Formats: sequence, C-alpha cells, structure tokens
Amino acid sequence: MKFFNLIAAATIGLSTITATSVQAADPAYPSKPIRLIATYGPGSSIDIIARIFAQSLSEQMGQSVIVENKPGAGGDLGTDFVAKSPADGYTIGFASAGPITVNPNAREKMPYDATKDLAPVALVGTGPNVILANPSLPVKNLQELVSYIKANPNKVAYGSAGIGTSNHIAGELFQHESKTKILHVPYKGNSEAITDAIGGRIQVVISGVPPILSFVKSGQLRALAVADTKRSELLPQVPTVSEAGLPGSESVAWYGIVAPAATPETVLQRLNEEFSKAANKPEVKSKLRSMGIVAQSISREDFGKLMADEYARFKVLFSQINLQMD
Repeated sequence: MKFFNLIAAATIGLSTITATSVQAADPAYPSKPIRLIATYGPGSSIDIIARIFAQSLSEQMGQSVIVENKPGAGGDLGTDFVAKSPADGYTIGFASAGPITVNPNAREKMPYDATKDLAPVALVGTGPNVILANPSLPVKNLQELVSYIKANPNKVAYGSAGIGTSNHIAGELFQHESKTKILHVPYKGNSEAITDAIGGRIQVVISGVPPILSFVKSGQLRALAVADTKRSELLPQVPTVSEAGLPGSESVAWYGIVAPAATPETVLQRLNEEFSKAANKPEVKSKLRSMGIVAQSISREDFGKLMADEYARFKVLFSQINLQMD
C-alpha cells in the first residue's frame, strides 16, 4: 500500500473534501491572531510541529499564530472544534490521519463528517512509525518478534498513543500482515506508552521517531523496524518493515492543516502558501529533520487527494480486519 498514491478515484469524492464557501473573505486577512488547534496534548509530535509552524507563520504574516491544545478521543475533540468554528480562517487545525481518515472509518458515530465539514489547507510533514521492544523480550528483529508472538499467544501487548492514532494503525497493519494477534493497549499519549514499554509493563511499543531516539541510543528500547519504504536518517541501522520481511505494513504518519469547510477559497490558498513557505525554510526543515520528519509542501488539491486516498485505503483495510473502535 503506497502512501503517496494521489488518485482522485476514492470512496469519497474530492469535491466533498475541497468544499469552498460563498462567504466573503476578510480583505485584510489576517487582521487578528489565528488560533492553530493542536488535536493532541502538550509534548506530542503534533504539538511540537504546530509550535514550529506557528512561530514561522507569526513572523511571515505579521499576526500571532497561537497554538491551543484540545486533545481527546484520538484527535476527534479538537478536530470537531475546528469543524464547528467560524469559517473565517482564524481557527484552523493541525490534523493527522487519526481524526481525518482513520476514526471516521472505524467508529460508528462521529461528531463531524470528515468528508464534508473540513477543507484541506496544507500537508507540512511526514514521518514513519517504529516498532520497538523492551530489551528483556528475547527478540532481536521483526521476524523473531512474529515467531515469539505466535509461540506465546495472548502474552504480548503493544502500546500506542491512543485509539485511531497512526501508531495504533501501524499495529493493526503489523498484525494483519504477520497473521498474529497482539493485545493493543491505548494510552493518552506516546510518553505514557514509551514509559510502560521501558518499564516492562508492556512488551512492545509503536511510536514516531522523535520520542524514542534517546531510549534507543541508551539501549532502553530495541528498535526492530521502521514502518516506511526507506530507512530513517535518524535510525539508519534499523531496517524497514519490508527489509525485515514484512512488506505491506508500512505506516507513515502525516501532518497537515485543515479548516472549516466553508472557509473562503482565497483564505485557504493564502494559508497554503504561508505553510508551504514555512515548510521550505531551512531552519524549519532542520527542526523537523531532527524529529525524524520530512517537511512537505504540496498544493491544496494534492493534499485533498491524499486524504481521499487514505480514507479509501482505511475503509478497505478496516472491513478486512473488522476493526471497530467504539
């Protein structure tokens, strides 16, 4: 399953994602501070990246861009807040796959319609997940983990940053492709899952690169595979899932910006230009690279296609594995 397969032929039409408004745009936009809603808590990857871009946009646009954390329900609470905010460009959200393309396909009821209530603004970065184990677990690579799980049914648990997060979906993909069953323990954030993996309360944790780098280097966690098509620059010694013998279980986290669907097109385009400008700054690229994230800069249309493709991908996957998160 390729992440960047930007096709328009998806379960949802692109037109529903890129809905525009008849509402008039503020000719002086932005004439007041912009609220950037981080849908996960302080210290999360979303929070850190949001603050990097908020600082850059504040400098570029001459108005403060203020990050507000609204975590909960796998990103749904903050995303719902954005969807129901005034469509004037002064409340936008930092989005990820969870509340946009995962949860809507895995939950029976959602407080918003991700295909109608939100407009894509910009994709700003991508980063892989890493499958890690506590060193006390007698495995040194991914295939040994698969064998150990099969030999020890119901005895291995993995932690994620929460239901519907990219870490959770990476775990589901791992189980699907390896034909294993591993207990999922959702946490309120990555830090709690990592802490429990280090302490041995769970055996495996799936995480983005930034929070686990120091623990891999110190030997407190053993990195088994990177869930991407290429190795991470920050973990060059760790093989990809395909190299480790489990192709098809790639799970790349993406980070982007969304706005209420009725936001004027001129405002959406201005925001896309500003976020793209920030993503191309050497200092922003460097900060993201230090987190294992690759800065991205694409059009609103391509970001909309990406979201549509991901939505369709998870719709098929979840029907195959019968995943429900309610």
